[in-house]
Amino acid sequence: MLKAGRIIGVVSFIFMWGLAFSQKPVKPVKEEEKSDVIEKIIEDVAEAKEEEIDYSYLQEELDVYLKNKLNLNRATTDDFKPFFFLSDLQIYNLLEHIRVNGKLMSLMELQTIDGFDEETINTLLPYVYVSGDVFNRTFRLGDMLKNGNNQLFVRYQQYLETPEGYTSADSTTLADNPNARYLGNQGRLYTRYRYTYYNNVSFGVTGEKDQGEEFFKGTQKNGYDFYSAHFYLKNAGILKSLALGDYHVQFGQGLTFWSGIGFGKSADAVSVRKNATGIRPYTSVDENLFMRGIAGTIALKGFEFSAFFSYKKRDGSLTQALDTLDNEEDQIFVTSMLETGYHRTPSELEKKHSLGELIYGGNLTYRRRAFSVGATAVRTELSHELNRDLYLYNQFDFSGKENLNTGIDYSYIFRNISFFGEVSRSQNGALGYLNGAVFSLDPRLSLSVLHRHYDIDFQSLYTTGFGESSNVANEDGLFIGLMATPVPAWKFTAFADNFSSPWLKYRVNAPSRGFDYLVQATYKPSKTFEMYARYRNKTKSLNNSDVTSGIYYPEKTEKENYRYEVKYKVSDDFLLKNRLEYITYAVGSEAYKGFTIYQDVQYKPRKKPFSVTLRYALFDTDNYDTRIYVYENDVLYASSFPSYYYKGSRTYVLVNYDLSRHVELWLRWAQTYYSDHNTIGSGLDEIKSNTRNEIKVQLRVKF
Repeated sequence: MLKAGRIIGVVSFIFMWGLAFSQKPVKPVKEEEKSDVIEKIIEDVAEAKEEEIDYSYLQEELDVYLKNKLNLNRATTDDFKPFFFLSDLQIYNLLEHIRVNGKLMSLMELQTIDGFDEETINTLLPYVYVSGDVFNRTFRLGDMLKNGNNQLFVRYQQYLETPEGYTSADSTTLADNPNARYLGNQGRLYTRYRYTYYNNVSFGVTGEKDQGEEFFKGTQKNGYDFYSAHFYLKNAGILKSLALGDYHVQFGQGLTFWSGIGFGKSADAVSVRKNATGIRPYTSVDENLFMRGIAGTIALKGFEFSAFFSYKKRDGSLTQALDTLDNEEDQIFVTSMLETGYHRTPSELEKKHSLGELIYGGNLTYRRRAFSVGATAVRTELSHELNRDLYLYNQFDFSGKENLNTGIDYSYIFRNISFFGEVSRSQNGALGYLNGAVFSLDPRLSLSVLHRHYDIDFQSLYTTGFGESSNVANEDGLFIGLMATPVPAWKFTAFADNFSSPWLKYRVNAPSRGFDYLVQATYKPSKTFEMYARYRNKTKSLNNSDVTSGIYYPEKTEKENYRYEVKYKVSDDFLLKNRLEYITYAVGSEAYKGFTIYQDVQYKPRKKPFSVTLRYALFDTDNYDTRIYVYENDVLYASSFPSYYYKGSRTYVLVNYDLSRHVELWLRWAQTYYSDHNTIGSGLDEIKSNTRNEIKVQLRVKF
């Protein structure tokens, strides 16, 4: 049963608020307050993924505008792409307001534009300004040296306890099993240099060594296990962008081709449209899901043509097929493509860069003020044939050495409605498509609707389409989202997503259906106080097993999340935040539960060169299925989103200190304590203790 009564009750409550919206002056936001909304968005995105992913580029792209603010009177649609908190309808309304009424005289004029409420304006203010002056940037070496920004990061982290993989082992043990220990030490080291010239030029080099990998010895005589470099040029005449080295490519709604992460379902229920960035530099440390080569975009009279070429080595598990006639090696197959990036043992090193991946393609887009249409074609060629271990659920997944993906995407703004969509085809003829619309029904009410259909055998190695599953295939769904601000200080959001899979899935041995809905009420009467309450319910099928027969069969599961959070700024220096979250998880007749509660304290004295953030959390869950993901503050451009499970506590302290105008230091200590377990982790990562401590140190030098 879909519990429609709860949804109807919440929606009815929202519409009962018919009070008038009174506009009030927006106070300028301080730069140090910019992170609040950004962190909230990142947390919503990370919760949907339920895994550790590098989200640093979201903040990093925005931070370019902190020093080099965007002049709204000179901005184009593309200039707003890093501002992922703005919808395409808001961007269109802003640009149309300037086109019709002339240049903005003040940032306070943003209040008169449809869709720009106080929260949106305060989030935007640190990155923009208004001016009537025409400023044309040059690419002369002197200007680039004078106005360029150089940053060097060095980061180190490790556990204070010693996991099994780093303990000593005798020669006999290693001779019998060379993979019984990690080859390197347990420190993780990251170094990055990046130069930026406004938002027009970027150059950078990154190196990373994961925990357990060797460094300047043995299998890693060149130092870091992973190196990345890029050069990026933007808006140089008709050359809209040029990327050399490592980069990302994103087009349409993510069905035909999209490298990097993409937003999905979140508490921001009306932000369902993806804003593709086209070609942008790669600055992360994911060792597989990026492009390496050359890419560029030329813009001329409303048309934009992008082309890209990439070749790199990827990790893969290889196997050999023998010729049964002469018993000789016949062919090498890839059984799986790996994404961990770990190269700590001989077996992991055997898989390193074992697969060549060639990707090339292009996109042609035509843009008008309110309309755009684009066509994308991408070809992928592998050096070895991908031949997966076949099961019933994955028999339609991509296999072979090459694939061709083609697609058409569109967007159109008609009055207060933003339409968007994409249809894509893989080489086997299978289709995937989605269509959506965001309605601004009133300055106080917005509605989003999105429908998607992905064929059972739709195949692409680089997609991130909207949906329940990370694999864009074997899914149909209808999503409806609502956001209402009936009176100042109150905001209500809700969404409902009905999805189904006509074929089997991993751990689901039959066609299945599911339903996911969320309701949230936020109260923010001032900039010093905010609280919200959230309820989320998700039902779907999952295999269960008959103990006597050993036969797996799908059974209904239901997960309910209850959350309450309150944030209070005691003074300009002190911020307090509390959260309580409770979860229930039912599988058939079995029921489990869990909860977490934590207290955050942030001390950021405005006239001192340091800040301190502390957290103490308690958690108690019945099992791993009732785990609770929680966002944690981390050093700049690093992300921490661990899951709390079993019974124990979590504590961390983060200190940021400006040693000088050019040197900044971060120190972070985190501890996880389990009261019901004597070991943490498993295999080579097992720690024979109920406590795990981690330290992290980062240094930034600006010059």
